Amino acid sequence: MKDVVLYTVVPQLPSRLNPLLELAKNVWFSWNLPVIDLFRSIDQNLWEETGHNPLAMLGQLSHERVHELFQDEGFLLEMDRIHEEFCRYREDQRKYDFGLETPVDFTVAYFSAEFGLTDCLPIYSGGLGVLAGDFVKSASDLRFPVVGVGLLYQKGYFRQYLNADGWQQETYPDNDFHNLPVTLERDENRSPLTVEVMIQNRQVKVRVWRVQVGRVSLYMLDTNTVENHEDDRDITCALYGGDREMRLKQEIVLGIGGIRALRRLGIRPTVYHMNEGHSALANIERIRILMEEKGLSFAEAKEAAYAGSVFTTHTPVPAGIDIFDVSLVGSLLGNYLRSMGLSLDSFMAMGSPNENGPRNSFNMAIMALKSSSKTNAVSRLHQTVSRRMWQEIWPFLPEVDIPIDSVTNGIHIPSFISDDLSRLLNRYLGRRWAEDPDNISVWMRVNKIPDAELWRTHERRRERLIAFTRQRLQEQLRRRGGQKEEIQAASQVLHPEALTIGFARRFATYKRGNLILKDPGRLAKILNDSQHPVQIIFAGKAHPQDNAGKEVIKSIVHLARQPGFRDRLVFIEDYDLNVARYMVQGSDIWLNNPRRPLEACGTSGMKAAANGAINMSILDGWWAEGFQQGLGWAIGSGEEYEDGAYQDFVESQSIYDLLERYAVPLFYDRGKDNLPRGWIGMMKNSMLNLVGQFNSHRMLQDYVNQLYIPSAMNWRKMEADNFRGAREFASWVQHVRQNWPSLRILKKKADTKRPIPFSQTLSVEVTLQLGRLSPRDLAVDIYFGRVDSKAEFLDRETISLKDTTQQGDKVIFQGDIPCQRVGRFGFRVRVLPAHPLLSNPYSLGLILWG
Repeated sequence: MKDVVLYTVVPQLPSRLNPLLELAKNVWFSWNLPVIDLFRSIDQNLWEETGHNPLAMLGQLSHERVHELFQDEGFLLEMDRIHEEFCRYREDQRKYDFGLETPVDFTVAYFSAEFGLTDCLPIYSGGLGVLAGDFVKSASDLRFPVVGVGLLYQKGYFRQYLNADGWQQETYPDNDFHNLPVTLERDENRSPLTVEVMIQNRQVKVRVWRVQVGRVSLYMLDTNTVENHEDDRDITCALYGGDREMRLKQEIVLGIGGIRALRRLGIRPTVYHMNEGHSALANIERIRILMEEKGLSFAEAKEAAYAGSVFTTHTPVPAGIDIFDVSLVGSLLGNYLRSMGLSLDSFMAMGSPNENGPRNSFNMAIMALKSSSKTNAVSRLHQTVSRRMWQEIWPFLPEVDIPIDSVTNGIHIPSFISDDLSRLLNRYLGRRWAEDPDNISVWMRVNKIPDAELWRTHERRRERLIAFTRQRLQEQLRRRGGQKEEIQAASQVLHPEALTIGFARRFATYKRGNLILKDPGRLAKILNDSQHPVQIIFAGKAHPQDNAGKEVIKSIVHLARQPGFRDRLVFIEDYDLNVARYMVQGSDIWLNNPRRPLEACGTSGMKAAANGAINMSILDGWWAEGFQQGLGWAIGSGEEYEDGAYQDFVESQSIYDLLERYAVPLFYDRGKDNLPRGWIGMMKNSMLNLVGQFNSHRMLQDYVNQLYIPSAMNWRKMEADNFRGAREFASWVQHVRQNWPSLRILKKKADTKRPIPFSQTLSVEVTLQLGRLSPRDLAVDIYFGRVDSKAEFLDRETISLKDTTQQGDKVIFQGDIPCQRVGRFGFRVRVLPAHPLLSNPYSLGLILWG
């Protein structure tokens, strides 16, 4: 209604209480338990009613309560202490130590379609967003120079409720930005700061908001302004909502609008990190800017932008990739592409696996892969899966050489540790566990915690999980109009001392949420053992369009209503960060049973391990790296099946076996002091071996060392001397492409007729015909290793050959293969382009084998 005059009312507190507003506006509160305790002490009920939103809570305080706080000396002292600690944290501006001999300083722009930061900002759907939030929090803690870019969704992700039949339903409540810890950025005239993005034939205005995450600024984009066409206002309405057209519009705003927002704010990052392919269009905007402002050609700008780009792929299946039809791309981006002189066909080639093949669809992940100098998967196993998945982009390469690195995900430890366990860790590990969570030596001190104290702490968390679950079940029943008897019965489900299994995650079908239910009779015997009872708590959401996932939830709810399961199996509605914390903090066993190898990483098990829960999981994602005997249980041995039904049978039986033979007996094996010392020993082993490795501080520093520093160094070389490097490199690329077809391997010479004694060398001589290329344009390598009976490489190493003799365009290269192992070996000659600015030798798609 355009005739409505809008205005904003903000909380008004006495100046003595202003530190509360300052703390409420920085998401730092979400991972600092004393701040949360401070807000909770103001009004426990209001804290819960507002969804743990301190800003909204402060705005709803009565005058009487404000007056009480103003006169409460103890409260004021605690507020001042916490505020002083916050100010010290925020004002510590020491530069991040990159650990290099030559000092370097640069900023990374981190783009993500979702960020899971805190309960009151529901702009995330699952693991991708929580991972992004943990990344930003660790960057703040480590003082790493990063700036985040995302979308501020008016409705965020959906809220879940179940109908009487257990079928998932969705609601989309509005986010009131003015009651959230977000701030509208303003220009020099105090007007809302905006940028414009061309979509179809309209300029869409995009407002910029800021979420302050400790020391890190996260800029969020929003199109819901009266200046926009009604259709365009809905672009940032809902996370992953709408059709393919809406999804592409969101990605245009995130990628192109995100780059423009940073420039409007005066921020000039060196490295641009795309967390999944949703923001891949950031690179085409960077190319456009370099062409317009630096006078570079498209080829020159493309090489320069490539040097400073990093891409993280999270998706292990092609179905999870955003692919758009050429007609849709032309409709929404046609005018934008014409404005930079780029044809639709040339642009489509950037998102196609084969530039010479059909260009009927545009794949965002392929664009990100082809326009980034560094790409990583999110676990070692996922690296293997991703290389196999994207081999069509590099058909000339062996799978093991496809240029996708791995950086295993991690979690932000302080965000998920319970307050009870936090105090225990402070007492026995010191505060360094929170400040330096990737220090393995700190976690070795877990063994110093007395068994009794660790167990009592964990029991308190289980009791709170049970109480929380009962409360949520009663609320669910009241909403559905349940009978008084049902609601009363819900207050008595589960047992606070029984072995509790937690299963909480997205209900995608490959995660097999109902695997443990495959044999209800056997499961019922396990759950209802009178001496050794077991109980299971489920939570999670299916995508609104995923009916198969909704059927899984429905099957769990139906089974939970049957005799033998009613008090032992429950489903908590509306899974979010708050539910997740209760579950990882209070479960005894954390169950994860995806269909290997479809779990890219998975981080919920890391959170559970940090709280002392024991993982029972398929050897997929991070657990394929983390599992060792004595730290938890592996379901199977890493097998992969073609028959899904047979796999479900085998692995469900394996879960029952593990429970019956190992987990349940260990949990209930008590001494005279009623302590399960064997179980506590496994808790400690899990914590001291896993937590120091699988955390986001370690993850961030892996990104810095493996991806960011090389990208930043290459970008600096490209931009030096008014982009002289980029111009010369693009010219060299054109020269090599034109002359590569004339390159020939004429001869390979090596004495392989006789066996070679161990520890000696095999001399190799290779003659190449270069045409118009020179030896310095090439990297000539021997690719060698053990081979099987079909001469396929079992492993491989490379050595570089040196040019020794040149006659016209013929050059002889020589080198020696070290023979440090015995057995059957083979070698090939591999020729690649070589240049000081060529950060990825496979990026040109040129390779010669012989």
